[in-house]
Amino acid sequence: MPFTTVPSKIAQQCVLGINQVLKRCGYQLVRNLPWIYLHEYSSYEEYAEVQKFHNRRKLQIIWADDQTLSLVADIVRKNSVKAQAYSGICHGARNGFEVGKLRALLGSDNIIGTDISETAEQFSNLCVWDFHDENPDWLGRFDFVYSNSLDQSWKPFEALSCWIRQIKEDGIIVIEHTRAHGVEGASAMDPFGVLPEFFPYVICEYFGRQISLEIKKSQKSNTGIDVWLFVIRKCGANFSC
Repeated sequence: MPFTTVPSKIAQQCVLGINQVLKRCGYQLVRNLPWIYLHEYSSYEEYAEVQKFHNRRKLQIIWADDQTLSLVADIVRKNSVKAQAYSGICHGARNGFEVGKLRALLGSDNIIGTDISETAEQFSNLCVWDFHDENPDWLGRFDFVYSNSLDQSWKPFEALSCWIRQIKEDGIIVIEHTRAHGVEGASAMDPFGVLPEFFPYVICEYFGRQISLEIKKSQKSNTGIDVWLFVIRKCGANFSC
């Protein structure tokens, strides 16, 4: 599926429907910015270097927060009630805050994290890895994948497809998304931007019936901003993306 910065067909139909309702009250939904944006790089090397540079620059800054991660842990528990330790992976984990927090919340030593920067080697339970890349050892291994860094992907659907292959048949992916992950926040540093309200339409249009999607909304305890958690599940064993 080619990626463009124009609204998807489903999103366009959604806006038409919303405007039909608003028209009765004399209003109209207007948006000058595109709903989806993907920054273009000259090469993979440029993308990787930009990501590593900003990782080093923001190494001690923590985006993840206690309240959102507690909700993520609750979602994981409700999705897979088990006696043994949960297994999970956090992609784009920078300094490993979310890894340590989820290990504590879920009482599991089987949760690891990745980051494209070599700085990952400085932190416990993190490894240097580009989250777009397939790792044979991770196929079908995890109960959950969590990330608040999909906006840092230059090929977001390739990354998501890879993550879906990493979860067990009954596993889940939890994507943390805010307005800061939208088009307004997109740049060379955060190349992928999509309006939170339209993220579900974009994902479902791309993956179709191969996935199901659940949405949880909350607020971040460290900034107070709205946060959307998109919970993705595989529909059977026929995932092929």
